[in-house]
Amino acid sequence: MRFGDRRDAGEQLARELAGLGPATVLAIPRGGVLVADGIVRAHDWPLDLAIPRKLRAPQNPELAFGAVTGDGTVYVDAALARALRISDAYLRDEINTQIGEIERRRTAYRGARPDPDVRGRTAIVVDDGVATGATVIVTVRMLRHALAREVIAAIPVGAPDAIRRLEREADRVVCTLRPPSFAAVGEFYEDFHQTTDEEVVETLQRAWARTQVS
Repeated sequence: MRFGDRRDAGEQLARELAGLGPATVLAIPRGGVLVADGIVRAHDWPLDLAIPRKLRAPQNPELAFGAVTGDGTVYVDAALARALRISDAYLRDEINTQIGEIERRRTAYRGARPDPDVRGRTAIVVDDGVATGATVIVTVRMLRHALAREVIAAIPVGAPDAIRRLEREADRVVCTLRPPSFAAVGEFYEDFHQTTDEEVVETLQRAWARTQVS
């Protein structure tokens, strides 16, 4: 099975989330925003952003040994960090670098709009897929710190090991595809083009306009 595109994946997740009460959807940009758009259109839930960033391995920026959020919540895969011989100094520098990028993206995507208040609410974290789970896990932890009543992870496709790790963190994980053989998220989409900043902003603006009208 493959999804047509990210919004198709979101529409399928929306059906799996049927019957859930009021919730706030927090999308992980960039690709997660388009998936989340399919969900909020189906359920008339508010859409906003969670902006975690991967912590990159030295000499191999494609390899993540953890992730961080803008409030300083950190998740580190301890075994991988040991194997990579990540020093405390490198970890501090990488966290500061990624928090700086989070602030840049927050300004670019949200402007002066206040952060969503999830206290006492159900919060749904959405991404377009999970390979290691680091960014979704750190977002779940951030939302717990923000006193969300319940934290749900909604993921179209995920590596089985990553989903199992995520199930230990979230109150509920909704994952449409859990293929035993997993190489990359993109192999499960017909259209997996690189989502642009412009698409993120346009999708958010349309969602926020619908919320104001309703």
